[in-house]
Amino acid sequence: MAAPSLDMACEDLSAFQESLRAMRRIDDNIVHALNTTIPTASFADKASATNQCQDLYKQLLQSYEKRESVIKSCIGETAKEVQGLKDKRVNDPDNFELLKELRKMQTKFRLMQNELNIEEVVKDRSLKVFYERCRLYYKPPELKL
Repeated sequence: MAAPSLDMACEDLSAFQESLRAMRRIDDNIVHALNTTIPTASFADKASATNQCQDLYKQLLQSYEKRESVIKSCIGETAKEVQGLKDKRVNDPDNFELLKELRKMQTKFRLMQNELNIEEVVKDRSLKVFYERCRLYYKPPELKL
């Protein structure tokens, strides 16, 4: 599953969230991936479940790293914009339009921070399903459930 590029635009919150949704597709389809990865008992000798579980785990880790990097990058960019607007507000405290823009940017910042929490939930759910299905074949050293 190809993930969107890392140079996703942080300015548009809807596009940002849609890109994350596309990047989370591997987690959304984890049960299907495991069903097609882990052979039934009758096919166990024809496929290496250990290698398939290991490969799937690597894909999951890469996906987590990419998404976390993108989210943190956008949070950093948005934090700079919020700080810039706060600085402008100090110089022009009566500017209503500036206040509206600051509030809008702060909301966007909080929503992006919330994506980190969502990321943790998605990650925990996927790793739990992974562990339940692959524990007999492959147990990553850093996976603690």
